[in-house]
This record gives sequence, C-alpha cells and structure tokens, in this order.
Amino acid sequence: MPRLHQVSRAETDSPIVTLMYDLLFEDRDPVSDPGTSTGTPGDWWTAFANSPDVLEHAVQGFGLYQNPARKLDPVLRELAQARAGYAASSQFVYSQHCKSLRGLGATDDQIAAIPAWSTAPCFDDTQRLVLAYADALVYDLGRVPDTLFAQLQATFSDEELLELTYITSLYLQHAVMARALRTEYDDVDERITEVLVEGADNALLRITADG
Repeated sequence: MPRLHQVSRAETDSPIVTLMYDLLFEDRDPVSDPGTSTGTPGDWWTAFANSPDVLEHAVQGFGLYQNPARKLDPVLRELAQARAGYAASSQFVYSQHCKSLRGLGATDDQIAAIPAWSTAPCFDDTQRLVLAYADALVYDLGRVPDTLFAQLQATFSDEELLELTYITSLYLQHAVMARALRTEYDDVDERITEVLVEGADNALLRITADG
C-alpha cells in the first residue's frame, strides 16, 4: 500500500481526478476495486489525488512528452525514461517504459539489455549516446562530461536536447517519488538491512569490522 491516503471516488469532486479515474478505471472505485489495463494496482493515481492540482500538473507533463509536436524520436525518449527508472531503482518507472519501448518497436534484446547497455551490441551509436546521457543525468545528477555533450550536440538539435534533458529528468523525479511514496511496483521493503544471525559471535564480528 502507498504511504499516503488513497482517495476514493466518494471523497472527491475534483474534475481532473474524476476524469482520470473514468479513463483508467471506468466506473470502478480505484481504492476498493483497483487495477489498470497495464496491470498496475493504480495507486499512483489515488495517492496523487490527494492534491488535484499536483495531479493535473503531472498529467500535463505526460501530455507534453507524448505531444506529436516533440522533435525527439519517441524511441530515444522511452529508452532514456526506461534507463532513468532502472538507474533510480524504480521498478515502476522501468517496467512501464519497457512496455512503452516494446510498443514503439524496440526489440526484446534491446529491452533486456538496458541494465547493461554499455556492453550490449544491440544499440546503435545514437541510442548509446542517449543511454550515456541518461546515466549522467541520474547517476551523476547532471555532471555531463564536455566530450559527451559535444557528441550529443553533433547528433541532436538544441530543441531535441532540451526535450531529452527535461523528459529524462522528469522521470528521475517520478522514479524518486514512486519509491518515496511506495506506489505501484515500488511498494517494497528496504532490502539493504543488517542480517541478524542467531548465535553469531558478535565480539568477533566487531573485531573483524574494526580491522
């Protein structure tokens, strides 16, 4: 379950919430009868419904990046979004944009290779530039080497680069929020914890840890 209250149909009269619930859940209440057509629980929507204007802003962002007016190749856009989801450890963002990539004609080999793209032979030079840029945005928080950016500028227009930067960074935000709020496939317990071993010699462990 997400960490925020889930807003049911009966709790809201917001036009944007009602519109999105109708589109995604038809006549169902998404809290008592969850599930979207893509297989997700749908609790991203019910959590964001706590602030309808924030939800509306997010929906506008979805419309912006999918607008036919975008100059950036949609396959490259989705490649960067999927890599951003993987790099930010968001199962939700990664999974959803793998599906989008497949719908745009990306091969199963390419989708499977996203986690280890730098050693995969199935990406062309342009795709590799996009994946390297996504890594610089997510892992290095925007510290993009001049040599990489020069290659990007030799390949893309400034308009395409702005779109690529904005959309990839937007999905870093979505990945972080999904994990923080534990929505959709990111509703998982922290796996990096101390492993308690019954009967272990804690004194020896302390000596080992101290060198």
